[in-house]
Order: sequence, then structure tokens, then C-alpha cells
Amino acid sequence: MHERSGTVLAEELEMPRTMFGRGLGLMFRNQLSPGRGMWLIPCNGIHMLFMNFAIDAVFLDHGERVKKVYRKLPAWWGIVVLEWGAHSVLELPPGSTSEIDLRRGDQIIIQ
Repeated sequence: MHERSGTVLAEELEMPRTMFGRGLGLMFRNQLSPGRGMWLIPCNGIHMLFMNFAIDAVFLDHGERVKKVYRKLPAWWGIVVLEWGAHSVLELPPGSTSEIDLRRGDQIIIQ
């Protein structure tokens, strides 16, 4: 949940627990349903190789405060996105962050 606005970013988060699971992430899937997401922790970089759909990516620091937001990262966009100082990444369906004024330093509450 985005603390300042009270907006729920995802009702259900997958949390891969191994390095392999985090590396595999959302690859090879056909979609990420609305209300769902993946929380990659620890993680400070992602790629879009073998991704079949776009995502919104929210990079968070150790306290789950927003470091950087990438909206609608395109499928198969091969560039690795790194955010120094990030400790985790929320991967969300494309457009999930469009209606919210996410700012650097905003608190995200993950329960």
C-alpha cells in the first residue's frame, strides 16, 4: 500500500525465496493479473529478457521507501535496470502506478 494515498498497489505478492527464483521472476509467463505482483528481495536490478508483457517496477530501499519508479517497461527490453541503494523491487501489472503520484521517499507498506 502507498502510505500517503492509501492506494493498494497489489492485493497479493509472490516472493521468490531463492536467487534462482528471483532471477526467473516473471519470465515466460503470459501476464500478471491485476491486483497481483512480485516482490524481489533482495534485488536492485531487473531485466526484461524472456518477458511476454510490460510491467511497472518500483525500486525500494531497506525501509520500503520509493527510490525509483519505471512505468510500462516493455517486454523483451533487454537492458538491465539497476538502481543503486535499492534493496527490493515490486513488479506490478503495467499501468498499476499510473494513477498514483509515487515520489522518491514515499513509504510503501508491505504486509
